[in-house]
Amino acid sequence: MATAEVVVANGLGGADTKAAFKEIYSKLKEEMLEDPAFEFTDESLQWIDRMVDYNVLGGKCNRGLSVIDSYKILKGVDVLSKEETFLACTLGWCIEWLQAYFLVLDDIMDNSQTRRGQPCWFRVPQVGLIAVNDGIILRNHISRILQRHFKGKPYYVDLIDLFNEVEFKTASGQLLDLITTHEGEKDLTKYNLTVHRRIVQYKTAYYSFYLPVACALLLAGENLDNFGDVKNILVEMGTYFQVQDDYLDCFGDPEFIGKIGTDIEDYKCSWLVVQALERADENQKRTLFENYGKTDPACVAKVKDLYKELKLEEVFHEYERESYNKLIADIEAQPSKAVQTVLKSFLHKIYKRDK
Repeated sequence: MATAEVVVANGLGGADTKAAFKEIYSKLKEEMLEDPAFEFTDESLQWIDRMVDYNVLGGKCNRGLSVIDSYKILKGVDVLSKEETFLACTLGWCIEWLQAYFLVLDDIMDNSQTRRGQPCWFRVPQVGLIAVNDGIILRNHISRILQRHFKGKPYYVDLIDLFNEVEFKTASGQLLDLITTHEGEKDLTKYNLTVHRRIVQYKTAYYSFYLPVACALLLAGENLDNFGDVKNILVEMGTYFQVQDDYLDCFGDPEFIGKIGTDIEDYKCSWLVVQALERADENQKRTLFENYGKTDPACVAKVKDLYKELKLEEVFHEYERESYNKLIADIEAQPSKAVQTVLKSFLHKIYKRDK
């Protein structure tokens, strides 16, 4: 099992929250291994035990921990009761399970090598395409956890609907990304800001930004229909977060961000290439078309030089400033001070980040 340090490193919230969060993971996993709906063999139990640890743990747990932070702010308390802590942590872990399910399958589709500093699950000896079924099992664990701990709660159906809707949006965003980036001949003419925005919103923003806050709102007894503006603000924040990611992939320090960016080589529909296509003259476009998506370092260098020539670093900083100002204005227009605090805490964690 991964160590507690790995599970909660760099998470949000206080040390107590992280410790409680980590403890509840062990309980939830134990329940999955003792689920009476299936007659497990020793071998299948060992497999699931290892598979869940390998894929659910190892991230920063930001999404999961932010359910607890947001719930505390909405309730206006520093300390939750034992029951409230358990329910908030459980929903946080459901989001981490959802992330694990997406990543296991994404890595197969992208033919990736590593994830969180270790081989992708399907690359582990003896796993291979069994990982597809493991992804399905991870998704089913969420339903089992929600049923066990939330059935009978007035917001149970809303929780089920929420997870189903966010999963559908994310899978649809993934489809758009895959067919835009990989289908047939490489064609940069398909890339534009509208396509980029749609992919980012659906593939990342809903499950990373909206879902944790929506879980906290349901726990606090709120009706999500009354928080359409909050959803829009969080999706905007998720879009801004992904644009930062695209920027850092090219201009960030690999030593500092912990990975070497490969968006250019991978022919990604990145915010930078979309901005370049909008600004480039015919010669510059030719340079892009000839060099984008090639693994040759000389080709990558030509694309990066073109980005510098088009002053895309300045364009990004201007975008960052404008996005921040608009988000702050939209947040401050919210009637609830607690909701404003939740949204600002999310924004301040990501504004001007450099990794």
